[in-house]
Amino acid sequence: MERVAFDAVEPTAYETDAERRGLSTPLATENLSLNHYRLAPGERLAGLHAHPEQEEVFVVLDGEATFEVLGRRVGDAVEEVRGTVAGDVREVTVAAGEAIRFASGEFQAGRNAGESELTVLGVGAPRDGADVRVPKVCPDCGRGDMRPVAGEDGDSLRCPDCETVLEQPPPREEW
Repeated sequence: MERVAFDAVEPTAYETDAERRGLSTPLATENLSLNHYRLAPGERLAGLHAHPEQEEVFVVLDGEATFEVLGRRVGDAVEEVRGTVAGDVREVTVAAGEAIRFASGEFQAGRNAGESELTVLGVGAPRDGADVRVPKVCPDCGRGDMRPVAGEDGDSLRCPDCETVLEQPPPREEW
């Protein structure tokens, strides 16, 4: 048995300003990822993305979360609109005491669109679902999802099929 208080875990740097505390390591989880988030109004969990091999569940503890869901999944046929994958983006609001699940490969983004703090638990399985995709079209092969790659000189996007690299991709908030 392992036990941890959320506030005993130092927040880690993340792609947004949201306060994120990784609970997987202190709890020694083997098969799932667990994160505690606190978001001020206007902050995001992440930009539009998908995990091809990991499903995620978000449990809203306090506040109200707004999730954007793209009407397609990793590997679906795509139609390009100015370098971005076309699709129906719909918003889903999840209140305190509710949860939302995203299957592996579903494109989604979350944010605090409310006026008060948002507190969320994020659960992902399997734990090491590090493969992330964003709905951007590869200019060389036309694949509709690219892999973000962090580098010393900034972020880039790499096509998982043809290995094309976009050295100057759009800002993360536009993914």
